[in-house]
Amino acid sequence: MAGREPEETSGGTGGLEEEQDWDEGMSEVLEMVGRHVRRWRERAGLTQAELGSAIGYTEHQVSAVERGRRIPKPAFLDRADEVVGAEGMLAEFREDVEKVQYPKKVRDLARLEAEAVELGAYAGAVIHGLLQTKAYAEVLYRMHRPMLDEEVIERNVAARMARQEIFKRRPAPYLSFVQEEVTLRRLIGGRMVMRDQLQRLLDIGKLRNVEIQVMPTLLEDHAGLPGSFLLLAPKNGHKAAHSEAAFSSQVTADQSKVRMLEGRYGIIRAQALTPRESLAFIEKVLGET
Repeated sequence: MAGREPEETSGGTGGLEEEQDWDEGMSEVLEMVGRHVRRWRERAGLTQAELGSAIGYTEHQVSAVERGRRIPKPAFLDRADEVVGAEGMLAEFREDVEKVQYPKKVRDLARLEAEAVELGAYAGAVIHGLLQTKAYAEVLYRMHRPMLDEEVIERNVAARMARQEIFKRRPAPYLSFVQEEVTLRRLIGGRMVMRDQLQRLLDIGKLRNVEIQVMPTLLEDHAGLPGSFLLLAPKNGHKAAHSEAAFSSQVTADQSKVRMLEGRYGIIRAQALTPRESLAFIEKVLGET
């Protein structure tokens, strides 16, 4: 069924498991905003079509916002506020909408990442979500089957990009990534998209708090075959791990499982190329792409 919300995960598999994530808290906020939009529109004596025409949206889009089925963009709220004469009452909802605009699991994962002082990730299928360019991420969502609605794609790409604020944090957390060689060579989105993606890896890999390693395809021993995962160490509290499978993803604070993945990650890093060798390898692949 087209348009169902996929589950955004750490990005090791692209985070595209098909699962509705329109959580209760989000629905309540959107329904509340929708009711206010409808009341102000009716008070102004406008139909949905007339309001839509005045602010650059279709009647269907206005209806969806009023029913709490569509996330209103800041521009929608600002223009609607002006047209119906709400004097800032609708525009004020921008902050409420911003807090819930991403899927709940993305918000939960982003919170864990925001609290982490150390993060380690192994990505075996695609470029890790924290390292993806917007164009690369968008292509992944467009490849999803069943197909996703444009609004769903836009929402999830925005969520993935928002998580990348971790690179701007101060004090900077220590971040390490291990990418399978195949993820560098698979031409997701075509040569130009992939060239930009490889250049981003080089740029991020040169940050002092980031290390990117490449796991060679021809390696005989490989500890990462069970799948992609993410390790998070907060400043305070227990470490957590995020693992991915075909139809689900899971965050666990079970310390025995976390230690198991920590041990696996240590072996993976030892088997992979060193960070210096990896940057040289990525540069070589970029030259060949």
